[in-house]
Amino acid sequence: MKFTFEARKRTLQGSGASRRLRRAQRVPAVVYGGAAAPELIDLDHNEILLNLRKEAFHSSVLTLSIDGVLQTVVLRDSQTHPWKPLVLHCDFQRVDSTHAIHQRVPLHFVNADIAPGVKISGGNVSHVLNDIEVSCLPQDLPQFVEVDLKDLEAGHSIHLSALVFPAGVTPVGHGDDDPVVVSIPTKKGGGESEAAEGEAAAT
Repeated sequence: MKFTFEARKRTLQGSGASRRLRRAQRVPAVVYGGAAAPELIDLDHNEILLNLRKEAFHSSVLTLSIDGVLQTVVLRDSQTHPWKPLVLHCDFQRVDSTHAIHQRVPLHFVNADIAPGVKISGGNVSHVLNDIEVSCLPQDLPQFVEVDLKDLEAGHSIHLSALVFPAGVTPVGHGDDDPVVVSIPTKKGGGESEAAEGEAAAT
């Protein structure tokens, strides 16, 4: 999925200028990184609000056309109003095809319904992580990483080291080098109920 946005340079900054932009349905933002100096910009509010709701927007390389000049960026941060559908500010980081970036990407869990721990043991899937940080060149950035649960049994887990990453993409570890990503805990009392059923069958 490709994302391209029209943006305008702005010179005024501060809370007053930002409020005026928001009243005009514009989002104040900043673009930084690389050799160029940071740039203050603003973008169409409704377009940004709509795309912030899309999962892929947060894990994609974006194109900004700033007064007609194209720049490739990733979204680094966004601030929204606590309860109103209002985007307050966005931060974008410039990227280029020769330098690796660190970016968080979502995990997509598949085949949970046929996992032995669910289908046979009646367990529930416990998602420990919902996204992970990866390192790669911008052009190799995946929109998500798939986690296949088809062989996951009750009482077992899938660790980060078991995930399959696209070529050129590596996970970035923090603290625990091989954290649990997902598990199916053994149902409490499962062993006792099975023993009781066995005794009943023997009598």
